[in-house]
Amino acid sequence: MENKQEKPGQTPADGFNALFEKMQQMSQRMSNEAMRMSSQANGTGNSVMFDLMEGWRRFGGTAAAHPGPLIDRQMELWRNQMQIWQNAMMRMAGQASAPVVTPDKGDQRFRDQEWSDNPMFDFLKQSYLLTAKGIIDSVNAVEGIDDKTRQRLLFFTRQWINAVAPSNFLMTNPEVLRLTMESGGQNLIRGMEQLAEDMEKSADTLNIRMTDTSAFRLGENIATTPGKVVFRNRMIELIQYTPTTETVNKRPLVLVPPWINKFYIMDLREKNSFIRWAVAEGHTVFVISWVNPGRNYRDVRIDDYMQEGVIAALDQVQAITGERTVNMIGYCVGGMLLAMTLSWLQARGESDRVASATFWATIIDFSDPGDIGVFIDETIVSSIEKELDRNGVFDGRMMAVAFSLLRENDLYWNYYVQNYLKGERPIPFDLLYWNSDCTNLPGATHKFLLREFYLGNKLRQPGALTVAGESLDLSTVKTPVFVLATLQDHIAKWRSCYPATQVLGGPVKFVLGESGHIAGVMNPPDGKYGYYAHDGYPADADEWYAAAQKQDRSWWLEWKDWVQAFVGEQVPARQPGANGWPVLGDAPGSYVKMKADEVLKAG
Repeated sequence: MENKQEKPGQTPADGFNALFEKMQQMSQRMSNEAMRMSSQANGTGNSVMFDLMEGWRRFGGTAAAHPGPLIDRQMELWRNQMQIWQNAMMRMAGQASAPVVTPDKGDQRFRDQEWSDNPMFDFLKQSYLLTAKGIIDSVNAVEGIDDKTRQRLLFFTRQWINAVAPSNFLMTNPEVLRLTMESGGQNLIRGMEQLAEDMEKSADTLNIRMTDTSAFRLGENIATTPGKVVFRNRMIELIQYTPTTETVNKRPLVLVPPWINKFYIMDLREKNSFIRWAVAEGHTVFVISWVNPGRNYRDVRIDDYMQEGVIAALDQVQAITGERTVNMIGYCVGGMLLAMTLSWLQARGESDRVASATFWATIIDFSDPGDIGVFIDETIVSSIEKELDRNGVFDGRMMAVAFSLLRENDLYWNYYVQNYLKGERPIPFDLLYWNSDCTNLPGATHKFLLREFYLGNKLRQPGALTVAGESLDLSTVKTPVFVLATLQDHIAKWRSCYPATQVLGGPVKFVLGESGHIAGVMNPPDGKYGYYAHDGYPADADEWYAAAQKQDRSWWLEWKDWVQAFVGEQVPARQPGANGWPVLGDAPGSYVKMKADEVLKAG
């Protein structure tokens, strides 16, 4: 708690004046940054707003033509609001009353006891929750709106509703009010300082700090599995990890992480590091570490990610180990790139270079990409393309905000209140450190992903894509494939990953893990999540799920059993740098340490 006693010779007025002066300084810093952000050309934001306004126009027209459902819900909302008011009056008179509405399980915004004990704050909480539910129900109730429009209206309505929650404001948050009184406003000063710092490090949308970034040092207390950088070009560093067993599997294991994030999510901590575990299981593990591109990468295409990334890695692994055939894993967009590479190799008669492939959280069918789809249609993509032409790359900090807003209460407003209203410094949390360690996207590559995948849904269409001179067709891929999706994934919906069982031409094993995009994937053998499995693969994903059986163990163990058929016999352990192969440095390398904002400033 802050010490509110004045210094010797200082009057309360002096303390107030110092506080006021500090607030003025912070306000000026924030004002300067707000002007900088607002001065940035933001055609994409304007396009999103235009689409949203058009959606509300359709909503209004449909509601006017068929007002019945909307009127019914308005009447129900009015009756419930009156009941909340009556209950509040009863409580003020000392009588008990049951709540009309309560927060959902897991909603942490109203956990302070004052939200329930104080009749005024209880009324405010219930009134907000009831109104929020009524608005969402109204959007759902109106018929005659296409699914895409309704999804966009629901998403942005939810964003607005959660932004105006009483917990987000000083005068309507009892916990913040109490802290402000106890500290003499020092929590607000600390909060303003942090807000100014975060604004200065943001692009044109506020990136809220989620963790104490100073607590982590790559290679020291995060991403610590021993290994060496054994190859580097303009696109990748290739890391080979030091074996911990006397013998290893003959076929190496090559990991292809997403290039929109840093690879060390696979090596976050010792207890949940897939890389460390795979090394201990006898795999010779190689991982691609993607460069964090600056504006000079504006013309880098998906062809370059394949040729100078995946294919270059395969060539180097063969040169280092003498093995032409490897097992591979691709994560998220890294899995999409791996799928394209398998088709490319098949077209060139080189499919024997990959004995097995594993996809983690990899979308194959983009007809329903989830909430991220609200940011994607022809109008918005065209605007993004114009900004990419102007800027050269897509700023990774903007993508970080977009992904945070997919779970806005947990990953945005929670930290807004904690950092800026309570004035607390974020605690060290390795997963959130990784989450905030942004990666930029080259303009040409980002255009490809948006237009060919998200708009065109061409990945699954035979012959719809041509990459590095070859027409791609996933149905020609005969490589055995293990597909992992996760049940609560809000980035790569499991029903969008499941079509791999229908599209790929070889044997496919599909496993559905519990939890989400990160926790469900990085779930070691002693982890708390299980998975669902079933060997029959009907076209309908829900039909598969209805027949699937729950397994109370980590999917890592299921994959371990599956991949044994493709690892080959045992050979002496391979040390990085053996046979005179040059070592360029220690893992995790230098590319992973490149910061998104720093490379943008460098040009």
